[in-house]
Order: sequence, then structure tokens, then C-alpha cells
Amino acid sequence: MKDKKLDAVLHPIRMKIVQTLIGDRSLTTREIHQRLTEVPQATLYRHLKKLEEVGIIQVVSENKIRGTTEKVYALMKETAPVDPKVYNTMTSDEHFNYFMTFAVQMLEEFNNYIQQDTSDPLKDGVGYWKATLYLTDVELMQLMQEISKPVEKAAKLEPNKHRKARNLSTVLIPQVDKQDP
Repeated sequence: MKDKKLDAVLHPIRMKIVQTLIGDRSLTTREIHQRLTEVPQATLYRHLKKLEEVGIIQVVSENKIRGTTEKVYALMKETAPVDPKVYNTMTSDEHFNYFMTFAVQMLEEFNNYIQQDTSDPLKDGVGYWKATLYLTDVELMQLMQEISKPVEKAAKLEPNKHRKARNLSTVLIPQVDKQDP
């Protein structure tokens, strides 16, 4: 079973739009475009419409400006981008395809960054690492709640000339116990 919301949000441009609205932000199309300057404005409008159609974002207000209406968008409060009920009914192949899309987008972002003549991973705080954790289900949930607090706080910070946009991606995969033959 495919989830329309998950399909919608896993598009690279729509994922960037969602990321700009994280942290209870309400932004106009113009403000979103200022944060996503690489996205043509007509393309941005199409992707905003798609995210609104599937219920990931909503129009929270409208501003009248010189005879036109400017919409203000925010993430839907009452729905998550992926309904956990649907997420739990997806097939292994569907999970793999969604994860592959996520991973490819991360690879693309990293490649775009590292190919710049000005990239400086140490200065820019680039990091990737893996740790094996031994946790009970309760300990795992506590860890996730502790991690989410500072991330949510940081996600609410507004861009300015001193702040650089940075992508934080997390992946949690249970380790498979391999039996010796």
C-alpha cells in the first residue's frame, strides 16, 4: 500500500519545502522562494499545490497585496507526513524504495556540497558516523525524545546572514543478528 503523503514528501523539492516549514513556521511563497532560490517560482507553486492537496501543508492565512492574494503556508498540525498505520502496512519492497529515495537524496545533497571549490567539511561541521547502541525499547524511546528536543529548538531558528542552512538526517535500523552456519 502506497501512502500519497509519503510519495509527495519524498520528492526532493517538496522535501525542501517541508524542511523550510519545520519549527511551526508560517511562510509566504515569496519567503519560501527566498530560502529555496534554486527552485524556479513556477515549479515552487506546483509543488506547494501538491503538498496542500495531500494534506501535508495548509494555507493558514492570506494577505491582500496590490490586488493579488498571497498565501501563507504552514505544516498541518493534525497530521504527520506519513500515517503510521500506513507506514506499518507497507511491503518490504515499498519500504526499500522509499528508503532508497531518501538515501539517494542525501547522496545528491552531499555530492553537491563536496563538489564545490569552497567546501570545507571540518569548518562546515560535516559529519557522518555510525554507532551500535544496545537499548531496550523504553531506552530507545527516551533517547529519541532527548534527541528531538534540541533538534526541534534548532529547527525554529530563522535564517539570517549568520546562519547557514544545514541538513540533518537520521536513520535508525535494528541490527540483524547473523547466525553462524
